[in-house]
Amino acid sequence: MQIRAQTIRLEEAGALSGLGAEALAVGLFSGERIQPLRQALEQLLSAAEHDAFIKRLEQRRFKAKAGECLSFERLGSRPGTLILIGLGEPEGFDLQALRTATASVCKAASALPSLALAMPLEGLAAPAAARAMAEAAQLALFADQRFKSDAEPSSQLVDVTLLGLDAAVASEIQDAGSIVRGVSLARELVAAPPNVATPQHLADIAAQLAHEHGLELKLLERSDCEALGMGAYLGVAQGSVLPPKFIHLIYRPSGPVQRRVALVGKGLTFDSGGYNLKVAGSQIELMKFDMGGSAAVLGAMRAIGELKPAGVEVHMIVAACENMISGEAVHPGDIVTASNGKTIEINNTDAEGRLTLADALVYACKLEPDALIDLATLTGACVIALGEEIAGLWSNTDGLAQALLKAGDAAGESFWRMPLRSSYKDGLKSTHADMKNTGPRPGGSITAALFLQDFIQPDVAWAHLDIAGTVWSDKGRGCDPAGATGFGVRTLVQWLLDGAVTSTAT
Repeated sequence: MQIRAQTIRLEEAGALSGLGAEALAVGLFSGERIQPLRQALEQLLSAAEHDAFIKRLEQRRFKAKAGECLSFERLGSRPGTLILIGLGEPEGFDLQALRTATASVCKAASALPSLALAMPLEGLAAPAAARAMAEAAQLALFADQRFKSDAEPSSQLVDVTLLGLDAAVASEIQDAGSIVRGVSLARELVAAPPNVATPQHLADIAAQLAHEHGLELKLLERSDCEALGMGAYLGVAQGSVLPPKFIHLIYRPSGPVQRRVALVGKGLTFDSGGYNLKVAGSQIELMKFDMGGSAAVLGAMRAIGELKPAGVEVHMIVAACENMISGEAVHPGDIVTASNGKTIEINNTDAEGRLTLADALVYACKLEPDALIDLATLTGACVIALGEEIAGLWSNTDGLAQALLKAGDAAGESFWRMPLRSSYKDGLKSTHADMKNTGPRPGGSITAALFLQDFIQPDVAWAHLDIAGTVWSDKGRGCDPAGATGFGVRTLVQWLLDGAVTSTAT
């Protein structure tokens, strides 16, 4: 899709008709009706068209409520379609509302080749608005039809002009394309069936990114992980016939390194639950999305490989495997030893992600990063607490937590900081080992985060993002279609572009 900015404003109706776009879309706040459009309409429409347009507005009782959309066709004219999109009350209009409105308009115009879009941008920073609209336009029209033998026609919209913006935002629009490609990769990985998105497939994607973007790749096989003492990770992997793949992908800037960060993604390409088998109603058929964290960090690395931010060295780590049932699978009650020497009693084989992350986090800490972030579809408890639109955030560092919340807000992804209440760690005590892998049901997402913290060096600034509820959408929301959302990519990239703000762990 080609996206460009034009300084033309809505009042310049003569210039609008000369754009050549098949459709013109205009965002309106509640209560305004067509007042901001009146001058443009009088020049753009004939008297008969103008009267018909006003009549249709009255018939449809268009009030510009948020999400309300109305189209008006003009046969034999340019633009041939007028689209009004309601924005709701102006007090609540922000970048997220702008993204949602842009996505709705692009879906409404998807059968047309070109669209000119006029939104009220007063009060919004032009660069941020341009990137938000450019991302929304492309993400909203994403369609994954790789596995359909008779694919449906895809969107015809290939040209979008953002009105009221000048050429100074061109770089933001270009950056949006890189971010969208990262999100699209994450969506495709999460949506792919588990017989396609295997541990080897994730390793192959990492190798492809390394080749295309000049990244470094270190791939550890089972024997390498055994040599490093990764008993927790390998304990999960031992039940599958597919070999585990420990993936370490590195971006190094061309100039001096001012900070080093590590991104760790949970990489369970399928989670049966093991001997604590997932039962009916547990969405076992969707457990292909249990590698949503690894998809997010791979997608972020694709975007970073294109954007090439200065001064920051980025290490991406994924301990990829399956959690399956077999004669060799780990038993409930087994004790495994992680690579930092801690012993773990497995009281629930369906709490496997934290076991794989344990060894990945130990490995990441040895890189001595200035900040370490892990992303994981870790707990159903987080979904119960925060629903499907907000991810949980735990951190041992206030500065890092605030930087991630700020990045998520700018990127259009929502997080809520949760507590690391030390007293809850009592629920992880084991009679026979250093700790159990699960605690009591109440506060389950908190005890999961506390479990992970045990594998973080005390002086490392760390944040854990539980994205279990946000990586998949049954019905679609905002810029996300139904299915995989690619959640986490935009926040990670925004955080890195913001300067990867960190402070000393507390």
